[in-house]
Amino acid sequence: MAIAINRTSTITCPKCGSKHTETMPIDACQWFYECKKCGELLSPKKGDCCVFCSYGTAPCPPVQQDGKSCCSS
Repeated sequence: MAIAINRTSTITCPKCGSKHTETMPIDACQWFYECKKCGELLSPKKGDCCVFCSYGTAPCPPVQQDGKSCCSS
C-alpha cells in the first residue's frame, strides 16, 4: 500500500512569526528558505535535514515516506 505524501507545509518564520504555505520538493531536501515578509534566511536546525522539518507543519516528503531524509548518509 502506497503512503500518501503531503506535498504542502506551512513554514513559520522564527524571526517575525509570518506563515507561508509552500509546496515541498518530492525528492530533495530544501536547505534554505527566505521569509517572504522579513527576508530572514532560514536554514535547518541542528539534527534536521531541511527547513520544512525545522519550521514547517509537515516534514519533507523523504522523511514522510522513509522516516529519513534523502540527504542522510
